[in-house]
Amino acid sequence: MLENFRTYNLAKELYRATTKIKAKYYLKNQMERAALRVVLNLGEGTGRRQKRDKARFYTVALGSLREVQSTLDLLERIDLYRQADTLGAHIWRLIQATQNSENRVTDN
Repeated sequence: MLENFRTYNLAKELYRATTKIKAKYYLKNQMERAALRVVLNLGEGTGRRQKRDKARFYTVALGSLREVQSTLDLLERIDLYRQADTLGAHIWRLIQATQNSENRVTDN
């Protein structure tokens, strides 16, 4: 199921890229953990049946992604920052899709 989930695959690519960055231990460690949280929250969100639960996990993933981007900005890794920005757009669309479908259900 996850192999066809484009956003999840983009998150895995970003995580793998963060593991190859040379940086001070505390920055690298924080960034890698945040990048891993993005992957894990996307994965866990797909397993949730309720749209509200899915949106919550996707929102947490987006927050963790912003943490990764902050570190990439500090490290001046513009290439990976842009990759993360693309991933952020995908996550944002997931959040909007889950919230919009829930609003349609509750509006009836």
